[in-house]
Amino acid sequence: MQDEAGAPLTADHPTPSTPAPEPSGGRRRLYAVLLGLAAATLVADQLSKIWALAALTPGEPVEVIGSWISLTLLRNPGAAFSIGDGSTWVLTLVSLAILGWVLVGARKVGNMPWAIALGLLLGGALGNLVDRFAREPGIGRGHVVDFINYFGWFVGNVADIAIVVAAGLIMVLTYRGTSIAGPVHHPEHADD
Repeated sequence: MQDEAGAPLTADHPTPSTPAPEPSGGRRRLYAVLLGLAAATLVADQLSKIWALAALTPGEPVEVIGSWISLTLLRNPGAAFSIGDGSTWVLTLVSLAILGWVLVGARKVGNMPWAIALGLLLGGALGNLVDRFAREPGIGRGHVVDFINYFGWFVGNVADIAIVVAAGLIMVLTYRGTSIAGPVHHPEHADD
């Protein structure tokens, strides 16, 4: 009912809990960024691994920035820090689960930071999954090609860089309260 005669039945502005309508094409643009970044990450990862296999010799590090960053070719059956060396198939299943989570999340993506984070995570996960499925010793048990040695602590690849950057971005977005569907609206700031 109207509070007074002549007052409109609906508010001029949407209520704070009602999200603004998604502009047409906005979601398509987010999907394009997400998928484009995933594809670019996957291609960069696989091309860099092809290069590393052709140009580097296992056991012969090549210094890039002194002894801090070097190129050291190895085939990793495990995860970071060679954790899970004997459980390659488990790591493949974990990677597939992450891939599933990203694909479900991608359907909900409503802002550019999340599109970027999910694109990097998707590309990185796919990069290492390609190795798990296409490299020796066999399907689902393939060893990941690693070649970027960080301070002698661990050796990784381009896919790993994308995954770490995505994880950092996801932590920041979560800390800031930005949901995957879009920014969280805080009613106490509605008049700002």
